[in-house]
This record gives sequence, structure tokens and C-alpha cells, in this order.
Amino acid sequence: MVVSGINLGANLGDDVLYSGTVAAALEGRFLQRPSFAFSFLSRQPDNLATAAHYARLLVEAHEQFDLPPRTVLNVNIPNLPLEHIRGIQLTRLGHRARAAAPVKVVDPRGRAGYWIAAAGDVEDGGAGTDFHAVMQGYVSITPLQLDRTYQDGFSSLNNWLEGRR
Repeated sequence: MVVSGINLGANLGDDVLYSGTVAAALEGRFLQRPSFAFSFLSRQPDNLATAAHYARLLVEAHEQFDLPPRTVLNVNIPNLPLEHIRGIQLTRLGHRARAAAPVKVVDPRGRAGYWIAAAGDVEDGGAGTDFHAVMQGYVSITPLQLDRTYQDGFSSLNNWLEGRR
């Protein structure tokens, strides 16, 4: 088993594409091990004991459930006292709008670098999403996979390419 986190800060929706916590858990796939990416919805450790409680609960429960070898679970825990958590929900990733433009910075040696700006607003945060679950006080569990192929567009793109090969 691979356990990554507990990360201080959420990894919800499209943010999983930029997450080191999620990337570390995804590495477990290559080892054919079930993996967890745990994230806590705060940069402050005020209610971190809540996150630790659910991390332990899920890791221990994995032995009873026997997750498939390449399963990656992205778990987000709200910043709430344990007694205020409403339960656990299985969710799908929500989506954000495009983030603000990157900010160019120049280091003391004159080299340019870029800071990725603040995340975009939530565009798809309705019922069933990870965003919705945590905003309602639930721990969100989203099963992840690596295949980012746009399956719905595959056939039409293949037809478009037929005359261009």
C-alpha cells in the first residue's frame, strides 16, 4: 500500500493534475499497490486530528475491503472537528474555471520565472462532486485513474484524420 499525505490544503477537482500528493499516490499504481492521497482542507493544522482519524480509519478498512491493486483513492477531509463531520461520500472530480494568468517574476540574477496564479472558480461543484461533499461537511473519496484520453471525441477525431493520413 502507498499512503501520501496528509497534505495541508485541498486537492479537489482539476487541482489533482498539479498535486504532488496525488502524484505520489499514483506512483503506487506502478507498484500494483492500492494507494491513498490524503488532503486536509486547510493550511493550518487546527483540526488535523480529524484528518488523521479518517486516514487511519480508511487505511485500516482497506484490509477488510481488499482494494484492487491499481486503485488510487483521493481523499479530502474538511477542516472541522471530528464530531462535525457528517460522514463519507464517494464522489467524482468537480471542475474549475481557468485560473488567472501566471505571474512573471524575476529572480536576483535576472532569470524569469512564473508563479501559477490562484485557482479558478468552481464551475462544476454540484451534488456528487468532491467540492460539494466537503462543503457539506463530508469526507470525499474519489477513485482516480491515469487514462486522460478523451474517449467521447476519439471516434469523431479518428474520422476527421481519415482523409489526412
